[in-house]
Amino acid sequence: MNEKNKNLALRVVSALLLFPALVWVTWLGGLPFTVLLAVAAAISAIELTGMFTAVRVPEAFGVAVAALLPFVPWWTAQDASRAYPSIVPLALAVAAMALLVLNLFRAGPIEGSPQRVAASALAWLYCGVLISSVVGLRLRHGFAWVILTFVTTWLNDTLAYFAGRFFGKHPLYPRVSPKKTWEGFGGGVLGSVLGALVVKALFGPGVLPQPEGEAFLLSWAGCVGLGLGASVLGPLGDLCESMLKRSAGVKDSGRLIPGHGGLLDRIDALLFVAPWVYLWATLAQ
Repeated sequence: MNEKNKNLALRVVSALLLFPALVWVTWLGGLPFTVLLAVAAAISAIELTGMFTAVRVPEAFGVAVAALLPFVPWWTAQDASRAYPSIVPLALAVAAMALLVLNLFRAGPIEGSPQRVAASALAWLYCGVLISSVVGLRLRHGFAWVILTFVTTWLNDTLAYFAGRFFGKHPLYPRVSPKKTWEGFGGGVLGSVLGALVVKALFGPGVLPQPEGEAFLLSWAGCVGLGLGASVLGPLGDLCESMLKRSAGVKDSGRLIPGHGGLLDRIDALLFVAPWVYLWATLAQ
């Protein structure tokens, strides 16, 4: 078995082992799901700040804020008088002030402070805020909408991979990711739309169970529209992370998941798709 096929086998095995556990925790929702996403935000922030060794980012602060942000939608859900996402700007404002004050009193040369502040802020904006939208989606709209996010993102990635591998000829954006092709992008579009339609077919008529009191209300046309949007945003998320890795001179964000690299490598597209699904679910109600 050549190296490429070994890597593919590792990717498949890792996915088969992790996906059932992820679905189970997503079904539970509430605090267990929030804690899982907070851990994911912290790990992603560690991987991200680890890329910025040249500017010596205050890693602990960025990681702590990223880990705390997923608890904001959970905390607001405990009391109807607390509004999410309107509380998010306040949380970000407090974090921004704390970050600036932290750098104000930081030992060492003052030169490079803007770069350190920007890199640390990116860690909790990119990892914390975007991941918190998945928590908000689960709490406000339910289990099926989160599964929809997972399926549209990962089918996009899977079909893009195989379409690019077997048919790819025309580079998509070689400046950042030389291996991505327009043929792969087309396969990804098909994957996202197909994923949304499959979730509709399984949860819309009630073929698969949902937690008590939850319902998945989305038209077939809505599935197509949502899938098309996800098929653009997912690759953009992937390309943005590739840009950061290329600028840092690293191939993967980490080595946490065999065959996939770091956690951020696995969820980069999901981070861009989740806010889109949250918006679509909100407008659909």
